[in-house]
Amino acid sequence: MKSTAHPAMDPSWAHHLNSEFEKEYMQQLRQFLKAEYSQKKIIYPQKNEYFAAFNLTPLDQVKVVILGQDPYHGPGQAHGFCFSVRKDVRTPPSLVNIFKEIRSDLGIENGRSGDLRTWAQQGVLLLNSVLTVEGGKAGSHSGKGWESFTDKVIEVVNKSAQPCVFLLWGSHAQKKAAHVNTQKHLVLRSPHPSPLSAHRGFLGCRHFSKANKFLIDNQREPIDWELPLASEDSHESTI
Repeated sequence: MKSTAHPAMDPSWAHHLNSEFEKEYMQQLRQFLKAEYSQKKIIYPQKNEYFAAFNLTPLDQVKVVILGQDPYHGPGQAHGFCFSVRKDVRTPPSLVNIFKEIRSDLGIENGRSGDLRTWAQQGVLLLNSVLTVEGGKAGSHSGKGWESFTDKVIEVVNKSAQPCVFLLWGSHAQKKAAHVNTQKHLVLRSPHPSPLSAHRGFLGCRHFSKANKFLIDNQREPIDWELPLASEDSHESTI
């Protein structure tokens, strides 16, 4: 089955990722997802949000990469951005700890909304390793092909002309981005912000101020980590 790059992906990404949509692993991933839907399984996020992060954060605007694992698997949570939930959805525990660290590091009070799209609009690529999940089954779409696609995304960002910051929280993220060029980019590592590990070094890591210092030192605008109450229309996408 012949395919083309997904039509709504920002051109800056499509230029580098078009060829991925023609590869065998993506054809197999498409067939897997088609079969899941045919069995009436609930898949998160919605189809038109699989690639939302690439629409809201064009490649030439990427300043920070935050790498998650797979989407939230509860109703109404996942919407295409790692760690982010829709406005008016209860803030998940890992995101609560992210907000705690921002408060400690920068004195900024977040928590009114767990919708992180304001960050994405400023150049924070909120990338999960796997872009879909079956409802109620964490990790259920791991090993189906998404990892190859997001490996390519990291490779593309790594080769980007602009210096950026990789925030790698937990061993999974650190392994996935192990080959990032640290001569060009800043790579910050810590334990995952989940309640199981946040107290082992995520809380107190000061990654947000360190990221902004690097951006300023490289003549780039820093990120405003404060989250207003805002909503943004989702973008159309298909696979």
